[in-house]
Amino acid sequence: PFIIKPNLYLLAVGISRYENKDLSLGLSAKDARDFAEAMMKQKGSLYRDVVVKVLTDGNATKDAVVDGFDWIEKETTSKYVAMIYLSGHGVNDPNGIYYYLPVNVNLEKLKWTGIPFTDVKNTLSSLAGKVLVFIDTCHSGNILGKRRGLYDLTGIINELTSAENGTVVFASSTGYQYSLESDEWGNGAFTKALIEGINGKADYTGH
Repeated sequence: PFIIKPNLYLLAVGISRYENKDLSLGLSAKDARDFAEAMMKQKGSLYRDVVVKVLTDGNATKDAVVDGFDWIEKETTSKYVAMIYLSGHGVNDPNGIYYYLPVNVNLEKLKWTGIPFTDVKNTLSSLAGKVLVFIDTCHSGNILGKRRGLYDLTGIINELTSAENGTVVFASSTGYQYSLESDEWGNGAFTKALIEGINGKADYTGH
């Protein structure tokens, strides 16, 4: 039978080289690019078309990421699939509010320079089509030092996957775990597993 395949819109953000050198990571930017490349290969297969916006390192400022949220919201209709991939640092402030850290974040002014979880949640809630989110942001549990709140992604994941949101969430860690990356793998552990699965290893039938 003739099947109309949906379009896929993907916003992939990954930051390795923060303006604050103390926040530097090894593979987050590469992870975002590699994940986007893997999804591009699904054009004509799972999806009729694949449209991606990739923001890495110096291009992943707070304004650029927020603009990316606006872009995917405007492009996605009820017949399409939306994906958001976030890799880099994520923290909770002393009040327990979660922030994704853009490249130009100032930890002394986190409220004004970080991207609060509410921005992510509001974007996902407004998307009309099917929504998948990939979160690889728990690379460090102590970058706020003694002022940090406990880092726990579990509550965020539960909130995003509530029935009213209908969002499917894949996270690199939950609870108080940290994400892992290694140059030997070429990617962070989470993204490596995702790409291997997308490229065929997740097909339990072997076809």
